[in-house]
Amino acid sequence: MKVVTFNANGIRAAARKGFYEWLSQIHADFVCIQELKAQSEQLTPQLTSPDFFNSYFHFAEKKGYSGTAIYSRYRAHQFNLGLGWEDFDSEGRCVRVDFRRLSIISIYLPSGSSSDVRQEFKEDILKRLKPVIEGFLKENRDFIICGDINIAHKPVDIRNWKSNRKSSGFLPQERSWMDWLIEDAGFVDAFRVLDTRPSQYTWWSYRGAAYAKNVGWRLDYQLVTESMRNAIISVDVYKEEKFSDHAPLIIEYDYSLDE
Repeated sequence: MKVVTFNANGIRAAARKGFYEWLSQIHADFVCIQELKAQSEQLTPQLTSPDFFNSYFHFAEKKGYSGTAIYSRYRAHQFNLGLGWEDFDSEGRCVRVDFRRLSIISIYLPSGSSSDVRQEFKEDILKRLKPVIEGFLKENRDFIICGDINIAHKPVDIRNWKSNRKSSGFLPQERSWMDWLIEDAGFVDAFRVLDTRPSQYTWWSYRGAAYAKNVGWRLDYQLVTESMRNAIISVDVYKEEKFSDHAPLIIEYDYSLDE
């Protein structure tokens, strides 16, 4: 089972850069998209139902902003848009699809880099997410949470960590939340199960030739329940083509939805 997560930084822009041609070649089962920057009426059939995928979209109310989606080879038994929080859901930041015993979530957590107000919003969302995530674990299901978390967890996940200790995305309280998620709540950072190397990033600034120099951050994750740890068989950050300022994260699992 192949799962992709990708911050498109504009789904229409990614399409113009060849994302959907690439998607048609990789035979993914699930594709989680963040930062659509589009409304439903702006999407072509190629974008709403690419390659015969079922699609589940959560659009932001504000045009050209945020938004999440999941493409699935399988029809979901149930799907949910949002978390029931007006301030979060109005930005279209979460989609969940449920199958037999598997739930897949595409989530786009806020960035706090634009202002103190947005940083406060981000930290409030992180606080409010804790009981939600604890609730997931009580469901006794397998979960794959895909998304742009907008936090680099450890120094190995960011090129210039010393100079970014006071930057949104690498603040102590944000990294502490990731510690809680992985060490206390028990979710597994699927990529790091198989790849512990430094310099493995998923986002690069458009400034200063950051991509060419690989001055990046690892902000995109697939976070799975402990029950999925031994199912992880391959991980890859796809960088051969550039569809966005983020790169697709591809993880394969030895997992069958029929079980």
